[in-house]
Amino acid sequence: MARIIMADDDEIVGELARDALIGAGHAVGVLDNGADALKVIRARRPDLVILDCNMPEISGLLVLRQMRDSVDLCDTPVLILTGRQSTRDSEIAFFEGASDYMTKPFDPDELVFRVNELLARRARGAASQS
Repeated sequence: MARIIMADDDEIVGELARDALIGAGHAVGVLDNGADALKVIRARRPDLVILDCNMPEISGLLVLRQMRDSVDLCDTPVLILTGRQSTRDSEIAFFEGASDYMTKPFDPDELVFRVNELLARRARGAASQS
């Protein structure tokens, strides 16, 4: 079971993602803005973060940038889940340090698959450093 923080101001998207990930055995906290998400992420480092690009207070990309600038959070996997569908938007997200990028609307099963892949990749990296 992984601890996941999700930040998305769309309540329906948050519920759909949360339900799918809980069904897969993960613990998920959903917040509706970037500022609160960053506070929670800093207070207790999650195993993975899911961010929407467009959120109140602090955008998902700015949350991502602050995580990548933090020694404690720089290697936390971050999946961007957004309505932005252009190639340029995904390029910017990967440039900022996103681990993966999905567009809305999304398939909950694909979200679970990608989250599990990111968690497995992180576990393999941690095992190779031991």
